[in-house]
Amino acid sequence: MKITAINIQARDKNRVNVLVDGKYRFSLDVFQVGEIGLKVGRDYDESQLLLFETESQFGKLYGRALEYSLMRPHSEREVKDYLYRKTCPTKLKTGDVKPGVAPEIATRVLERLVEKGYVDDIKFARFWAENRSLSKGASHRKLVSELRTKGVSIDIIEQALSESGRNNDDEIQKIIAKKRNRYPDDQKLMMYLARLGFGYDEIKKALNNNSIEE
Repeated sequence: MKITAINIQARDKNRVNVLVDGKYRFSLDVFQVGEIGLKVGRDYDESQLLLFETESQFGKLYGRALEYSLMRPHSEREVKDYLYRKTCPTKLKTGDVKPGVAPEIATRVLERLVEKGYVDDIKFARFWAENRSLSKGASHRKLVSELRTKGVSIDIIEQALSESGRNNDDEIQKIIAKKRNRYPDDQKLMMYLARLGFGYDEIKKALNNNSIEE
């Protein structure tokens, strides 16, 4: 079987369609063509073409996963879950079932993303802590809980939070400043702050300091 043409796709200039014996067989990322060494006019057997099709699936999934990872930082667990969904069969509007990507391809994609630094739990934890701190304040306990649900290890969480420079005293004052009008009653405000993960002593100290400043 012979590669008879390699044509750039009309919709995506970064991918090419590969024709075998005059018929479309699969598509590849333009960089994959060079990596594989695919050339027009060269003969390949069926086993080689099947390997190229596997690389085609890898390239497509890697591109989608990279786009997902670049929208905002994600934890490794989140990306792993995203890739797992891609391995599941999908029912089309026609009623046909489209098979999912092979699990080993999804594993390769995750490994490549980690290797390239697009998926990094320490970077994600730092981003999460900074973002939550700047947006509305958050207790250390709540940040730990949130990051744990994202699949981040406790060691990485503690490292990221220690490097962030944030502390509960500052965070609780941010929240009091924003929520005081909504909770003019100290008891209700204390209950609200407790739900956010702050300890009783921290809350009493913050409210006392806030009263003195007022």
